[in-house]
Amino acid sequence: MAIHGSLFSDFKENTSQDPFSLQNKKLLKIQMGYGPVWAKTGSMVAYQGDIRFENRGSGGLGKILKTAVTGEGVDMMQCSGQGELFVAENAADVQVMYLENDAISVNGNNVLAFSSSIEWDIHRVQARGAAMTGGLYNVSLRGTGYVAITTSGEPVALDVSGAPTFGDAQAVVMWTAGVSMDVRIDTGGLKSMVRGGTGETFQMAFGGNGYVLVQPSESVIQGGAQATAQGKSGGLGGLLGG
Repeated sequence: MAIHGSLFSDFKENTSQDPFSLQNKKLLKIQMGYGPVWAKTGSMVAYQGDIRFENRGSGGLGKILKTAVTGEGVDMMQCSGQGELFVAENAADVQVMYLENDAISVNGNNVLAFSSSIEWDIHRVQARGAAMTGGLYNVSLRGTGYVAITTSGEPVALDVSGAPTFGDAQAVVMWTAGVSMDVRIDTGGLKSMVRGGTGETFQMAFGGNGYVLVQPSESVIQGGAQATAQGKSGGLGGLLGG
């Protein structure tokens, strides 16, 4: 008895011992021997070894209260133990980075996993146009450690220092520290200002020094604030300055 074909050789597990490594473009392998990690609830697709999962919701009372007020947040589970953990999110592309005493602002829906050494919080955007949309929020990640986020397709990293940069709110995934964000609103009425409208009339304007990551899909529709007077509309923003 035998199985013929290249299935098990073509898709054999990689042997990397890095804390965070890509099994392929859509699957992240985490070596648990380096310490606990946070991963999006429900993102585990497999593991080998002895790994424990504790659902921590939005990560503590303070973040739970912020989530209730802002509508922004991400349900996380704390993973600890020994072995290898595999995580993914609806076959989205996975992007891995290492922060060294640095910070990024990410749409909550795109957060996949990060080292327990990374501090995270929900922040309100400081932008002149933000008040017109009812308030905008994002998730900040700061410190030293690994971070994995997801994108719909292969993204582009735009250097905002060379020219004024604008992005559709449904396509912007994250930006780095040193980048300032404002909201640019064209005519078209209130319905076009918030996420779920045309997108092109509610634009995110970036300046400063750093990078903005934009995905080739207008599908960032969760994770933004729900913050009109009735708490029902959406938006995307962020604050790294605390």
